[in-house]
Amino acid sequence: MLAYQSSGARHLPCLVLLHGFLGTGDDWAPLLPRLSQHFYCVAIDLPGHGGSAEQLLPEPGFNETVSLLLQTLDHLEINQFHLLGYSLGGRIALHVAQAAPQRLLSLHLESCHPGLLTTAEKQQRAYNDAQWASRLAQLPIQQFLALWYQQPVFAELSDAAREALIQRRSRHAANGLLSMYRATSLAWQQDLHRVPAMLTCPVHYYYGQQDHKFAVLANNWHSKVAMNCHAIMAAGHNSHQANPQLFLAALLTALGISAEVKP
Repeated sequence: MLAYQSSGARHLPCLVLLHGFLGTGDDWAPLLPRLSQHFYCVAIDLPGHGGSAEQLLPEPGFNETVSLLLQTLDHLEINQFHLLGYSLGGRIALHVAQAAPQRLLSLHLESCHPGLLTTAEKQQRAYNDAQWASRLAQLPIQQFLALWYQQPVFAELSDAAREALIQRRSRHAANGLLSMYRATSLAWQQDLHRVPAMLTCPVHYYYGQQDHKFAVLANNWHSKVAMNCHAIMAAGHNSHQANPQLFLAALLTALGISAEVKP
């Protein structure tokens, strides 16, 4: 079973939240006071992270992660739920949707990749991920994080925001992160582009307007599969962190809750 934290009344509809690589369920804390007014929120610590640091995975480990997640929800006696995942958490959410579509009330994906399409892309990703895995295995965690947050996808971070993330994430144990990183490499992931078309529930995709790579990905995906796309202003890859007010407004509206945003 995976570690989790919950907020909101148990009789409310359930909203499950999945963080990204290097995160924990605590990452959703700024959104929970508002969300928990309308939902029973369950923020999961994914394998290798936070309270689930001891959960090590085989390679690939998508099926095992989905199984652990569903076991955790079964333990909580949650049968159906809304599902929100950011980045790696979004990719896990896609696998949950594929494995247990009947359990989803709605699917919400933030800055996540549905899968590479060619052998060449997968080979290049496998090479890149092997390089990062080697750094994670060999370097002190703070040195690894300093390199990680210099990647172009995090270009919108200020120096202060980058340093704050490094300090916050350095509490992780490297062996758990390494297991999860290797087990859920995008090189292992199958093509999940068609998953939204297989679902009977609403599907929403959120991306930061400043995140060019995932803005292009979202719009290309949207052109082929029916789903709702939401561009979050003044935000990069992690839009719920960069602009929580606008992200929350988009999410609540998508969930059928009236949301007011102050100018």
